[in-house]
Amino acid sequence: MARIKIYDTAIKPETAVLVSVITPDVSEQTAKEYLEELEFLVSTAGGITKGVFTQKLAYPDRATFVGSGKLDEIKEFVEAEEIDILVFDDELSPSQLRNIEKYLKIKILDRSNLILDIFAKHAQTAQAKTQVELAQLQYLLPRLTRMWTHLERQRGGIGMRGPGESQIESDRRMILNKISLFKERLKHIDKQNETQRKNRGEMIRVALVGYTNVGKSTIMNMISKSEVLIENKLFATLDTTVRKVVIDNLPFLLSDTVGFIRKLPHHLVECFKSTLDEVREADVLIHVVDISHPYFEDHIRAVNETLKDIGAVDKPIITVFNKIDAYKPPVEVDEEGEEIKVTLDDFRNSWMAKNADPAIFISATDKVNIEEFKSKLYEVIVKMHNERYPYNNLLY
Repeated sequence: MARIKIYDTAIKPETAVLVSVITPDVSEQTAKEYLEELEFLVSTAGGITKGVFTQKLAYPDRATFVGSGKLDEIKEFVEAEEIDILVFDDELSPSQLRNIEKYLKIKILDRSNLILDIFAKHAQTAQAKTQVELAQLQYLLPRLTRMWTHLERQRGGIGMRGPGESQIESDRRMILNKISLFKERLKHIDKQNETQRKNRGEMIRVALVGYTNVGKSTIMNMISKSEVLIENKLFATLDTTVRKVVIDNLPFLLSDTVGFIRKLPHHLVECFKSTLDEVREADVLIHVVDISHPYFEDHIRAVNETLKDIGAVDKPIITVFNKIDAYKPPVEVDEEGEEIKVTLDDFRNSWMAKNADPAIFISATDKVNIEEFKSKLYEVIVKMHNERYPYNNLLY
């Protein structure tokens, strides 16, 4: 009897090595946080991180970003472990990208390219897809020469989703024409969205904002009884979702927006400004924070900086500390050198003492303190509704 051969046709995840340069203005702890986030980005894109390399430099090397000695060390590891991708935590110049790829002969990505790939994977609506393609073309334009010379080696995988070969096989003029076309298309979509916002009537608009993967979509589903995608991944939600919600007798509009992230490429923020219009035009912001994350205070700062960049910082904000079920008390050392665990009550009291904005501590998955959250939201919205629409009879 002939033996039956079985072939494994499953697509194996690509293996990656992460690379970071630690400059004097970045602490080792901060660099570690960035690399942990970069590893999560690789995982979200479908890859597996096999190694991490860091190099302390006054500033990145102009030719190879990390210097020739460190590049030799990386090459040895890449060849020994048969690594598929090298991912850099900062944006590479076209010449750095070309030099590194020529020497290592594997696929090279930087943080911007990786985020763009994840965006391309998660974009669902025409608006999000157009924004992603525009951002990718703007990223590719200065790197067009490199892409042209390596067209024959392009294949699928992380960093190659989105516009693809058909949009980079033409010359610079065609790329510029496509960029112009996408910008016009976004203007048309913006006009449609603006008309939709005007037709929403006399209702207060509330927007969920926060760092990526903090639980905004879980809260959206819980309050609005909608079915927004929930995954433990970065940028699982890319398209803005708006739902009409009623708490007691009060109807309002609630929108779930794309999550923010540190070191988000500037051209990506520019392309997604139309998506962030929901945040800019909202009356109230719900800033969701993952209190179980060890660096949640850095996330708060990153979100506040992004809100400032898009002109949405001067709005009433309700801070919601989510995932209290997963909170692990950090240990601090007092003046006498004794260790003290900072309990959730300790943090709540210190936060309330330092900040004037209302703050609620909840667990969206375990439904803890949800009624308190709804009550505070109702209190803020009904006051604003009565001030803005005093003759509206929605509440009576």
